[in-house]
Amino acid sequence: MTVLALVVAALFVGVVLVGVGDRLRLPWPVLLVLVGAAAAFVPGIDAPELDPELILPLFLPPLLFATAQRASWTVFRLRWRAVLFLAVLLVAATIAVVGATVVWLVPGIALAAAVAVGAAVAPPDPVAVEAVAGPVGMPRRLVSVLQSEGLFNDATALVVFQAAVAAAVAGEQPGVTTALELVWAAVGAVAVGLGAAWLAGQLAGRLTDAVAPSALTLVLPFAVYLAADAVEASGVIAVVVAALQTRQRADADDVEQRLIGGAFWNVVEMLVTAAAFALIGLELRAVVQDAGDQLGAMVADAALVAVVVIAVRAVWMLGVLVTVRRRGSPAGAAPRTAAEAAVLTWSGMRGLATLALALALPRVTADGAPFPFRTELVIIAAGVLVATLVVPGLTLPLLLRALGVREGEEVGRQAEQRLAARARKAALTELASLDRDALGLDDTVGEEVLGELRARFARLGAGEGGPGAGGAPGDDAGDRADHDRRLAALRRRREQWTRLTSLALAAARREVLAARAEPGVDPEVADRVLQRLDVRSLATSR
Repeated sequence: MTVLALVVAALFVGVVLVGVGDRLRLPWPVLLVLVGAAAAFVPGIDAPELDPELILPLFLPPLLFATAQRASWTVFRLRWRAVLFLAVLLVAATIAVVGATVVWLVPGIALAAAVAVGAAVAPPDPVAVEAVAGPVGMPRRLVSVLQSEGLFNDATALVVFQAAVAAAVAGEQPGVTTALELVWAAVGAVAVGLGAAWLAGQLAGRLTDAVAPSALTLVLPFAVYLAADAVEASGVIAVVVAALQTRQRADADDVEQRLIGGAFWNVVEMLVTAAAFALIGLELRAVVQDAGDQLGAMVADAALVAVVVIAVRAVWMLGVLVTVRRRGSPAGAAPRTAAEAAVLTWSGMRGLATLALALALPRVTADGAPFPFRTELVIIAAGVLVATLVVPGLTLPLLLRALGVREGEEVGRQAEQRLAARARKAALTELASLDRDALGLDDTVGEEVLGELRARFARLGAGEGGPGAGGAPGDDAGDRADHDRRLAALRRRREQWTRLTSLALAAARREVLAARAEPGVDPEVADRVLQRLDVRSLATSR
């Protein structure tokens, strides 16, 4: 089977599995892993040759960009402690403990190689976490912590992974320079991400086609990742920063672009994930074949490492719980209870990044010799992925119910209603402050339209309703002049209705975008309200 046929088949299967998962209320990343693992052993499907150096820049940038667009700078300002403790310190602790465990389990392995596999299994995956945790009623406060962790932990792991691999290839040991590389990786990546976002904004402002800006955002994450890599900065951080800054600079009037871009990136995220799991999963067949009769022992080692990974996260979450309680549970802090600590521990799901990092291990060292213990390291990483994604993904709903850590749909609806009320108030304020003379509303029709709009916005909420009065003009064959006057009045009423509705909806959109950047406002809730306003705005303008 050709590579093109494999990709098409993977995309088709991915779409089907999303539908199956939605119908069976199962997380589709888990189904992808299971189906991908089964497909790897189907006769007649030959795994394509993937260059290890292409795996990370090919799959990570679009997935990180798509996930980061659903967050905001405000969330990270509020969650900086979570980012520090989970995305940096916990990752470092996991790498250290896993590295020591692998050195103990695999006699003769170099420390650098053990650290590399520790970096591969350390970061939970934000795409997997969101796909699993979102639909099962986990409180948004916990989901937000997991998202903040997932967007930046890849950067820490990737810097350590690259330094460890470089040392292993050269036959050296990682040293103090790794810490210095991490600092530069962060600083340089922020500069690259901000610069790229500014350039993209300047270019997008000059594009007249509604689809072109979405195409630009598809190119942007790859360009940012490669630019950061060229200056030896973190491509992961650069992509996340570019996505956050691009979202922050969004214009309230970019209605069509926002709707197209949102749908576009939802499709990209799903298809890229499906293709990545399928193609990378097929690579495991060769790894398993290389293991031979040692496969059982390697799987046992992988199971032990998975237990170590979960144990490190559990101990760390208990430490965070103690810290949060001592600080008096500041707004948005998590975990606040032992039950929440257990949920956050069980939600440390590894995903595509773990498998991609493991398969990105080079096949040979600098002197041309095979990379030491590569087969076992890849199997260990794959075992940790299965243990931390498949098992928690299938049991997380049960754990949430058992511990009573669930958030009903009513909570989300109330948050949307509060934000919709703000948007409604902004629309009514805009209608009250209009310059009637400048808008030509000094006639009776204009005042009637304005009064009816105020009543509809106040009664139905921002962006709802339409011109309900003034149906088709009567056809009085005996009085053509009266018919023309009525038709002209109807057209004037329609024009004024559209103009005033557009102004009110624009004020509502600006209010929601401003609220999205405020502390305490969930970006996902703001995006849902904004989407409804965008749809109504687009319908009004047509």
